[in-house]
Amino acid sequence: MANRHRGEVEARLDGKPYRLVLTLGALAELEEAFGADDMVALVQRFEQGRIRSNDAMKVIGAGLRGAGADITDADVSQMRAEGGAGGYVDIVARLLRATFASESDSNGDDKRPPPSCEQRTSQEEGQSPGPFHGTT
Repeated sequence: MANRHRGEVEARLDGKPYRLVLTLGALAELEEAFGADDMVALVQRFEQGRIRSNDAMKVIGAGLRGAGADITDADVSQMRAEGGAGGYVDIVARLLRATFASESDSNGDDKRPPPSCEQRTSQEEGQSPGPFHGTT
């Protein structure tokens, strides 16, 4: 079972349960893969709320490897997620939220306000919205 306090999430790929976590090594892997200078640049890339299929493959692969799976991005590219393309995006969003959200941003479930509410609240407080709902 995934431990959200450690930044872990669970996902079903090819009908099997997997644990994913973005360790420091996995984050370094993603910085290099995306040409990001640092973790802040990496977060800024995902704050845009847009994700390419290649991005999802790299994030999911890094998360699987971070949790100890011996798997390549090529292997990940052949895996099926529950929910199709939306399932991949959901895995990436949950993984990045678990990695970058502070404890005060998470109430233990994956429920979050609609984007318009989150953006309005952050803007009213003079903050820019974080990479995923509930983060700043």
